[in-house]
Amino acid sequence: MAEKKKRAKKAVPEAPIAAGEVPLYSVDGARTGSVRLPPPFLVPARPDLVHRAVVAAQANRRQPYAPSPTAGMRHSVSTWGKGRGVARVQRIVGSSRGAQSPGAVGGRRAHPPKVPRDYGKKINRKERLRARLAALSGSADAVQVRARGHRLPEDLPVPLIIEDGVEELEGTQEAVELLAKLGLAEELRRAKEGTKVRAGHGKMRNRPYRTPRGPLVVLAKAGSGARSFANLPGVEVVRPQGLTVEQLAPGGQPGRLLLLSEAALADLGKWVVP
Repeated sequence: MAEKKKRAKKAVPEAPIAAGEVPLYSVDGARTGSVRLPPPFLVPARPDLVHRAVVAAQANRRQPYAPSPTAGMRHSVSTWGKGRGVARVQRIVGSSRGAQSPGAVGGRRAHPPKVPRDYGKKINRKERLRARLAALSGSADAVQVRARGHRLPEDLPVPLIIEDGVEELEGTQEAVELLAKLGLAEELRRAKEGTKVRAGHGKMRNRPYRTPRGPLVVLAKAGSGARSFANLPGVEVVRPQGLTVEQLAPGGQPGRLLLLSEAALADLGKWVVP
């Protein structure tokens, strides 16, 4: 009879999650409770502001560039003038080959870029802060997170909140095991298998590979836990103080998958909602 009673015993169902709350997980991947999301995660969506802030940040990072003032001008040239039935372009002395003119092969550019040009874009301070909050709230919307291409279980609420023990993980293997227990093994595989050789000249400029954006891990301190996640492809690690709209909404599209520690969540709760 005792054995029958043990077989008939069922697991206790998990308590339902109230509105505005998300599960709290231990470093073993088990659910230990729930936490309420602070006001910064509940800001209304503003995809227009998010896109504008990301474009402004990218524009303000552009470095001025210009060709050499003598580029395409290092020839001894003269023009044949009229009456020969050919174009009146400048030609290398003693030859019929065109040179130096904007239309000639190896010639100068007609309107080259100039260093004094300012590529930056201005954005109001409150709009920039509101855009960051809107991008943060997009990470609390499972529909937007999946629309960005993140692969996670259907019943997994976002963002993922982990106990502060995640700050003390020792090694990348522990980080991989934690993400696998949370159901993100497919997400890690997506970033790893999606790494491709970059098209274009960027592969010769110290950025030969292009990797899909994976989870964004927000930890309160830069310790062993941060180093454990840093080696995973597609995974970024950042502290709450350094969180930017570009990290929350790469390419201007909100919905980045977030994984936060309890301490990091408390720090984000202190953000002022304008």
